Amino acid sequence: MSKEFKKRVLTSILLLLIAILCIVINKIIFISAIFIIFSICFYEWNNINTPYFFIKKKKKRFLLIQLAGLSYLFIFLASSIYIYNSIGIIFFIYVLLVCVSSDIGGYIFGKAIGGKKLTKISPNKTISGSVGSFIFSIIPLLLFNFKNYQDVNLSLKQTLFCLVISLSCQLGDLIISYFKRLNKVKDTGNILPGHGGFLDRVDGIIFAIPVACILKVVQIF
Repeated sequence: MSKEFKKRVLTSILLLLIAILCIVINKIIFISAIFIIFSICFYEWNNINTPYFFIKKKKKRFLLIQLAGLSYLFIFLASSIYIYNSIGIIFFIYVLLVCVSSDIGGYIFGKAIGGKKLTKISPNKTISGSVGSFIFSIIPLLLFNFKNYQDVNLSLKQTLFCLVISLSCQLGDLIISYFKRLNKVKDTGNILPGHGGFLDRVDGIIFAIPVACILKVVQIF
């Protein structure tokens, strides 16, 4: 097991535990944590887009990109609070577990199997890694059904929900990777060991939470 993988797993587990604590303690702590995530992500989003769009005097495009990022982060914030208030904290934790499992599965399969690249946007992403993300995203579903494991009946609906959340995580990762590549930066920051910036760690989650919220509200899954 490589040092990078150990750092990645430990950081993921630590952040997940902190997130769960913030969710279950009380509403004020949860909303405060979401606003902190919102602020850090926008700060890093601003930093990674400054070299290409601002310094190269594409200020109108820079403002448009910043507005798009800010708008989406507001959607993430609103979706998070809606899930907490109207759907429930268990569902929020479940979605986080799917996201973390998807991320770890992608890393394990990508490193262990390798193979053909998924896209030019992110050279480190492989098709095997994407498959691993989908496979591992189902693990929380198994865990939540563990008590009735002998008679577990994993519906197509439940399984598809996990796969859609995994897909949204992967798309979020690729979108942030595209802008990092455009601006020729490796990470959005350097505050998290094994991950780089905070946005590097939650890029998939900030896309998955609104998707999960929409799917639950419209009762598709």
